[in-house]
Amino acid sequence: MTTTRPPGASDHGSPVVRGRPELGGAFATPSYRLPADAGSGLPGRPQPLRIGPQTFAWGERTYVMGILNVTPDSFSGDGLLGDADPIAAAVRLGRAMVDEGADILDVGGESTRPGHAPVDAEAERTRVVPVVAALRAALPEVPVSVDTTKAEVAAAALDAGADLVNDVAGVGLDDSLLRLVADRGTPIVLMHDRAEARYTNLMAEILADLERGIERAMAAGIAWESIVVDPGFGFGKTPKHNLALLRELPVLRLLGRPVLLGASRKSTLGKVLDLPADQRVEATIATTVLAVAAGLDMVRVHDIRPNARAARLADAVVREEAGP
Repeated sequence: MTTTRPPGASDHGSPVVRGRPELGGAFATPSYRLPADAGSGLPGRPQPLRIGPQTFAWGERTYVMGILNVTPDSFSGDGLLGDADPIAAAVRLGRAMVDEGADILDVGGESTRPGHAPVDAEAERTRVVPVVAALRAALPEVPVSVDTTKAEVAAAALDAGADLVNDVAGVGLDDSLLRLVADRGTPIVLMHDRAEARYTNLMAEILADLERGIERAMAAGIAWESIVVDPGFGFGKTPKHNLALLRELPVLRLLGRPVLLGASRKSTLGKVLDLPADQRVEATIATTVLAVAAGLDMVRVHDIRPNARAARLADAVVREEAGP
């Protein structure tokens, strides 16, 4: 191939290869084409996801997940096991949440608050499964999620009518729950957590941990489109970490998956305002609005009506599809 020098180059300069038009032409840096079997690498808006009886069109608005704790020791004081008939109480609460704007109901049978008493699989199954079955019968058009880390509990809940698995150990090392979800073809939420709040670069490490969780889930057979991620507000993080997470929520969209935020009534909100759990509604609404402004896809909350209204107004501001 003949050589030449760029215009104005010194005679003492090294010769350069004449530009090749198919690589950009002239003396420009070569450009590259995608391999024939490669995707664009630019995921854009996640594709809609069918969760039980409903389709969630990510990016059009922020959905609201209602929390039903079938526990005696919920940190927020809303555990339903204190009721004389917890199954009937759960159905009443589920109906009220849907009436107030909940898009999906999340049933959990083991508290995740700091210092909570561990619950074995059989006890958790006994708490969760009858409630899932009752909600499915009473509210057939409403998706139901099961909040568990145990494959045997998830399997029984799915058999009873659950449509989604919410895994708070989504970046852990046990793949049994992932394999179950893959076998059932069920969507899953993968939440970030660490045993200790030890970080060098908080957001970079949250993204890296979640990306590894996504890769493990896909290796187990779960479809990319069926994965939702949760940054784990309040899990393995100090209050300063949690506030930094709220500031940096938009970076979570780099993962290319729908993002759920669960900050409702959590202790960081109480520390900022010096308020007990049952007085943190306004603080939770603030996190909901921050989530909508950041383009997140779902918030998991206790107090449905105020959060659903706040989300709807914030959506009308930041998303063209949600406006009047």
